[in-house]
Amino acid sequence: MRKRFWKIEYSITFFVIFAIVLLLLPSRFIASKEAAYISKWNETFHKMEYIFTAMNAQADADIVKSFKRAKSNQEREQLMIRLVKPYMRISEADELTKRYEPTYLNGEKVKPGDDFYFDKVYVAENGILVGIKDIKDDDIYHPGFIMMFDMNGVKAPNTWGKDIYGINIFIDGNIKPLGTGWDIEDLKKDCSPSGSGVSCSHYYRIGGEFNE
Repeated sequence: MRKRFWKIEYSITFFVIFAIVLLLLPSRFIASKEAAYISKWNETFHKMEYIFTAMNAQADADIVKSFKRAKSNQEREQLMIRLVKPYMRISEADELTKRYEPTYLNGEKVKPGDDFYFDKVYVAENGILVGIKDIKDDDIYHPGFIMMFDMNGVKAPNTWGKDIYGINIFIDGNIKPLGTGWDIEDLKKDCSPSGSGVSCSHYYRIGGEFNE
């Protein structure tokens, strides 16, 4: 009788442990994937620093005049695409035609008209999606463009702070991760399940804790 009871007890314990392992595996798997996206984002940012340093070194007066003469956001965006094209291997022909609906970290959809909504995104090397948005500003202290990068391409989760990150591009050619200059508490709040996730671009660059 005791032997049979011991077997039952052992079986119950085994199934409980097995169930816990099954519950933990998906979250661990997801966390490792998102950590990989963060690592890829850091690599991408370093590459963009190199690209814009090279672009600044090669920029001439005609390029500067072209931006000043541009009469619309679309013209300026196309000029920027032409500048980064040789470095990132993107062109108008690489425009994404599939449906792409990114979300914020809090689960809300990125809607047309939002600051971080991009009318067009392009497929760059390694399958990364790239978006460029003109936010024309002639003040050197404010960005002239926003650029987004989806580390996972069209595949899910397509979420800011998970696989989507971005930079501000200033008219003097300098770049900064989105969220640069924010107070640390604001960064923590935004880079959390209740925030937009946009500022994670900077938060994870400065060693912010990865929120699993």
